[in-house]
Amino acid sequence: MYSPDHGGIGNSRSWFTYEELSEATNGFSPDTVLGEGGFGCVYKGVLSDGREVAVKQLKSGSGQGEREFRAEVEIISRVHHRHLVSLVGYCISEQQRLLVYDYVPNDTLDYHLHGKGRPTMDWATRVKVAAGAARGLAYLHEDCHPRIIHRDIKSSNILLDINFEARVADFGLARLAGDASNTHVTTRVMGTFGYLAPEYASSGKLTEKSDVYSYGVVLLELITGRKPVDQSQPLGDESLVEWARPLLAQALETENFDDVVDPRLEKNYVAGEMFRMIEAAAACVRHSGSKRPKMSQVVRALDSMDELSDLSNGMKPGQSEIFDSREQSAQIRMFQKMAFGSQEYSSDFFNYSQSSYRS
Repeated sequence: MYSPDHGGIGNSRSWFTYEELSEATNGFSPDTVLGEGGFGCVYKGVLSDGREVAVKQLKSGSGQGEREFRAEVEIISRVHHRHLVSLVGYCISEQQRLLVYDYVPNDTLDYHLHGKGRPTMDWATRVKVAAGAARGLAYLHEDCHPRIIHRDIKSSNILLDINFEARVADFGLARLAGDASNTHVTTRVMGTFGYLAPEYASSGKLTEKSDVYSYGVVLLELITGRKPVDQSQPLGDESLVEWARPLLAQALETENFDDVVDPRLEKNYVAGEMFRMIEAAAACVRHSGSKRPKMSQVVRALDSMDELSDLSNGMKPGQSEIFDSREQSAQIRMFQKMAFGSQEYSSDFFNYSQSSYRS
């Protein structure tokens, strides 16, 4: 058991015994499993005081899992924001490593957008989720001390409460931007295929602007209803970003959104809001990281839906950057080879912690 003498997170009691968490999850019963990823299972639990929590149990004996655990404890202990999932506490017991989070009851954005048989998410809710997730990410990038790079922004890491307020989750791949000992260069593939910024393929670096790109992919999911990588699409259109790029520029020029908007919305959206969402998405997924906006700029844009002049960074709305499409294709092929070898790839292969938080 981890002794309280080792210190805690914040001023409240934050360490738990393994026995307490076992009792809370009914002995880590399969019936309480919320999701499972590369680092272990997430269980729904009820603490002795009646508080509902999500308990993440890391697989024992995993060196990566150990690092993941320590990173999460260190980082999430600094994070307090209404659009971020809070770390309640942790447990270190012999080989056991567990994290205890607030339970967020309404599943993930991925589930509501892409889950089979789900009702269509209405436009007002999509805008609300986009704005909330942007606020949470802007807090990590600009208001935390030190600043935090999430490194795995995706729709399955955006949890929704009963009011469909967004809560950005899973900081296992995050690193402290101000940590001088961490150069953000890694030989281990980070992030999730379909959300990774193009510069990662060549540099191995993930920065705040890489997070912005990944967030832009989430915006495209909200706008189009499509998954980041979809093998069922025609050859060449599997990548959401590559399919959407020319359509975004065309939509912004003509203000005709029919070719890019989720058909399930049946045109039930506010045209001005759609224009701003498309403009923000186009800015976030620019090929050049330096031309992408800061998340605080995106927050202002989505909060006000005013003119987005501060998203331009010297570029026209919808403009990305002239780049060699063959280079982009080569980067995509390289990612596929790294991740899947001869296997057919799926969009969540790189998902190190794809907890679904389902009730």
